[in-house]
Amino acid sequence: MEYMLHYAWQHRIFPLGQLYTEDGKEIDIISVGHHNLDAGPDFIGAQLKIEGMTWVGNVEIHLRSSDWYRHHHDEDVAYDNVILHVVSDVDCDVKTSKGLAIPQLKLEIPSYVQENYDALMQSDRHPRCRSSLTSLSRLAITSWLSALYVERLEQRTAQIMERRKQCGFSWEQTAFVTIARNFGFGKNGDAFEHWAMSVPMNAVSKHRDDLFQIEAIFFGQAGFLNDSFQSHHVPLSAYYDKLKAEYNYLSKKFNLQPIDPAQWRFLRMRPQCFPYVRMAQLAMLYYSNHLNLSRLVEAHTIDELRDMMDISLGSYWQNHYSFADVESKRGVKSLSKATKDLVIINSVVPLLFAYGKYKADENMCQRAINFMEQTKAERNSIITMWNEAGIECRSASESQAILQLTTRYCDAKDCLHCRFGYEYIKHTPSFLKETDK
Repeated sequence: MEYMLHYAWQHRIFPLGQLYTEDGKEIDIISVGHHNLDAGPDFIGAQLKIEGMTWVGNVEIHLRSSDWYRHHHDEDVAYDNVILHVVSDVDCDVKTSKGLAIPQLKLEIPSYVQENYDALMQSDRHPRCRSSLTSLSRLAITSWLSALYVERLEQRTAQIMERRKQCGFSWEQTAFVTIARNFGFGKNGDAFEHWAMSVPMNAVSKHRDDLFQIEAIFFGQAGFLNDSFQSHHVPLSAYYDKLKAEYNYLSKKFNLQPIDPAQWRFLRMRPQCFPYVRMAQLAMLYYSNHLNLSRLVEAHTIDELRDMMDISLGSYWQNHYSFADVESKRGVKSLSKATKDLVIINSVVPLLFAYGKYKADENMCQRAINFMEQTKAERNSIITMWNEAGIECRSASESQAILQLTTRYCDAKDCLHCRFGYEYIKHTPSFLKETDK
């Protein structure tokens, strides 16, 4: 119940009419203050008028007045500047460590607020707040989606900074691992990241002008040049034998150790998405020097980024999907526009934003955000669900915001900290029933 008091105070869900302290003094709320997530009073910097006198200080919230003593706030000088104690049940007076009385407000939470919150928590329909979404203005939607996308970028930035530590603080290695992870496209994301971390860039850079040697290191480190990993039912190609021999030489030269190939996934996957093909594409991107951090930093348009990913694979991969000695229908196996955009959305933009933060370059951070706004929204079941509920995504930044909303708030049932959840909770039941028809 205390969390609802926090919520009601933060969002000013007060009973209609004049508010009074427990000793009968008129109280006007000028500002509820800022929610304090650290130690100390719950809300900091509140402004109140009590009997016409303005007070500035902190607000503490408890279920019962006696909780003040149960939590030993009467012994803590950090609570001496509390100017109001907000409670649901007044069962005693409260005082500071100096013995000064603190005004108390018994806050009545409208019953429908609790009912609406309970309805959100118990609903198995997604999104749970569907019935109130159509009443929102586009400004309200855009404002929340913008905040969500920045939140997602900050989260991605933290992940990239942690990855940079694992990469020995090398930005080039960090960029390579981040982009490589994206080439796993979900199912093989972890495997590609693990593989990329095992690829010694200082060794590969010595052979950057030789695509065959790059492929030998890439496929070898993935464990794909291990005979026990390959199927014994299909003869292997001569190209496989050449790569294997080259990797055996290079592994001794650079003391390379491949990862366990058991982590790669092939089931229910189209051949053009096989890890073999994706790795061949990465090898070509590295060989052509198209997709590295310095090139990304120099890009100023979304088309420049897409052009960097224009590649054609070598002759072997144009008519093979694996190392089996069986040719497939000839095809260029280039990256589609949709695939390029996914790489931009999930790797390039977070990299640029994180690097801009590292360099304290606001222009670079803004350019990263602009790239997202110029990219079409993603298409997946989550985006479709929200579109059907009335929240239409107009760009990749908004579709990424919706993914953040779903994973961070909806899946965690953290509706109290969601603006859409707030809009649902504050409405009367009659309004929600009407809009749900």
